[in-house]
Amino acid sequence: MSNNKKAEKKAGTKMRSSKNFKISTRIMLTAILGILIPIFLVFLVFDCLPYGKSIATALFIIASITDKLDGYIARSRNQVTNFGKFMDPLADKLLVTAALVSLVELNLIPAWAVVVIVAREFAVSGLRTIAASEGTVIAASWWGKIKTVIQMIAIILLLLKISIGEYSTLSDFIFGNGALSWVFNSLSMYMFYIAVIITIISGIDYFIKNKESISTTK
Repeated sequence: MSNNKKAEKKAGTKMRSSKNFKISTRIMLTAILGILIPIFLVFLVFDCLPYGKSIATALFIIASITDKLDGYIARSRNQVTNFGKFMDPLADKLLVTAALVSLVELNLIPAWAVVVIVAREFAVSGLRTIAASEGTVIAASWWGKIKTVIQMIAIILLLLKISIGEYSTLSDFIFGNGALSWVFNSLSMYMFYIAVIITIISGIDYFIKNKESISTTK
């Protein structure tokens, strides 16, 4: 075997190993997120756990940062894969849906709004599944990314609101201050309803841009 062929074979093996490593890393991060979600739910929902709301809030923030950091690193190092394009939005959906359903249970947000958000997620996931069957991977759009960021901000503000309630002195200070009280009582809800509107817009945008994937003439 010539030196050139050996070099090509070695380079090919290295590329395959690198690709397998990237996919394995994504699977591991998704698995970690899958473990964090039920732990987050337990601390958020069960009042018997001391400082449970604060721990749940911290877990949500950590999970959100980890998910976004993973995507940023992949893009900055040109390590974007079809697996990542599919799993990143799915990881966002799992985390956000778990938080929203819990916030409904805690009477912080209306159930109808969460139904709208979850329905959109099911619809877009169905679209992605159909597109995948045709060999097309639909990555997150800019509308989708904006939607996710605003949802995250709204959820974090709402989680912080209930977490603050676990500390009487801090609660009296923040909710006794007009500006700070407005941030957690009003701004959090404004952000949530903006997220609902952008969720609808982004869902429509996905279907318009990818209408070929659901064409009945194929």
